[in-house]
Amino acid sequence: MNRLAKASAVVIAVAAVPYFVFLALYGLIRPSGSPARKRDDKPSVSIVLPTYNEADIIEKKLDDLLELDYPMEAIELVVVDSSDDETPYLIRDYLADHEHPSLNLIEEEERRGLAPALNDAYAAAANEMVVKTDCDSFVANDALHVAATNLADPDVAAVTGQNAEVLGGSEVEEGYRGIQAHIQTLESHLDSTLIFHGPFSAFENDAIVPLDPNSLADDTELALKIRRNGKRVVFDPNIRYSEASHSDFTKRRLQKDRRGMGLIRLLVQHRDALGRYGKYGGLVLPFNWWFMIVSPWLVALSIGLLTGAALVAAGPFGLVVPAGLGLFVRLGGSDRLGSLQPLYAIFDAQVSLFRASLELLRGDGDGTWEIDEELREAFE
Repeated sequence: MNRLAKASAVVIAVAAVPYFVFLALYGLIRPSGSPARKRDDKPSVSIVLPTYNEADIIEKKLDDLLELDYPMEAIELVVVDSSDDETPYLIRDYLADHEHPSLNLIEEEERRGLAPALNDAYAAAANEMVVKTDCDSFVANDALHVAATNLADPDVAAVTGQNAEVLGGSEVEEGYRGIQAHIQTLESHLDSTLIFHGPFSAFENDAIVPLDPNSLADDTELALKIRRNGKRVVFDPNIRYSEASHSDFTKRRLQKDRRGMGLIRLLVQHRDALGRYGKYGGLVLPFNWWFMIVSPWLVALSIGLLTGAALVAAGPFGLVVPAGLGLFVRLGGSDRLGSLQPLYAIFDAQVSLFRASLELLRGDGDGTWEIDEELREAFE
C-alpha cells in the first residue's frame, strides 16, 4: 500500500470515529419518541405561513390546514406574503367562506427574504403556541395536538417533527430522513436537537426572539436561540408531515445546498455555544459541527487521496476509482442501490455540505428562496 492509500485510510478512519460514538450512545440510551413530559393541553394557536407566488397550490394548503383536528376558533392564520401573482386574493376569497380560523394577512411591498418576513409574522402572532409551516407541505391532522402536548412540559419551548412521507418517492431523501430521525431522537434525549424543519415547527410565543435578517436557516436558528435562552427544543417523531424531494443528484443540489449553507453559517455564528448549555453544547453541537463542517472536507480529501493512490499504483487504470464513484452516484440518484440507499443518502448530504462550504467561502448566498416547479407538481 503506497503512502497516499495509507493517508486515505487514516482520513476515512478519523472521519468515522464520531459516527461510531453516536452509534454507541444510541445503543446505550436506546431513545424512543419525544423526551418531553407530555400532558393534554389546548393552547390558542397562531399558524404562520410564508407565501410567495403560491397560486397553484395555496388552496390545497388551506384545505390541509382546515382539516387539522383542532378547534378552529382557537386558531389564527398569519400569512406573510411577497407574491406578485394572485396568491393573496385567493387566500382572502378562500377564507371569506369560513368563519374560522381568523386571518391576519401581511402583504410585503417588496421581497426581502424569508427571515425578515418571518420576523414580521412572528411579531404579529397573538396566540400562545406559534406554528410555522410551509406552503408546499402537508401536515398530519393531529400535529397541533401532539405539538401542544410537548410544549405543555415547562422545560420545553419548541418542538419539530419528521417527514413521514416523501412526496415524489425519493428514496434518497427517505433514507436520509430516516437516519436524521434517529439522530434527532438521540439529541433530544441527551438534551435538545439542533435542526428544525420548515414544514412543521412549533414554538411557545413567549420564547420567540428575532431572527438574523440574513438567516438561511430560520427555523433552526430560532430553535438554537431558544435553547441558548434556557429552554429545551425537541424532536417528536409522532409529529408527522409530508414534503416533496428529488433523488436526482443535480436536482438535489438545487434543493439541498442552500439549506447546507444556512446550517453551516449558523453553527459558525454560534460557535461560542460549544461546550456550554449542558449536553447540548457538549455533545449535540460538536457532533453537528463534525457532520456539517469537518466531515465533508475529510470525505473530499479521502476521495482525492484514494484516487491519487490508485493512479500511482495502476496508472490510467486507477481511474476506476472516480468511475466507481460516478456509478455509485448514478445508481443512488436513480434509487437503484437497494439496501445501500441510506449510505448513499449520507454521502449525498456530505456533498451538499461540502459545496455549501465552498459557496460560503466565496461569499455567495442570500435570504430569498426559489420555487421548484417540479416539486410543486409532486405537492399538487
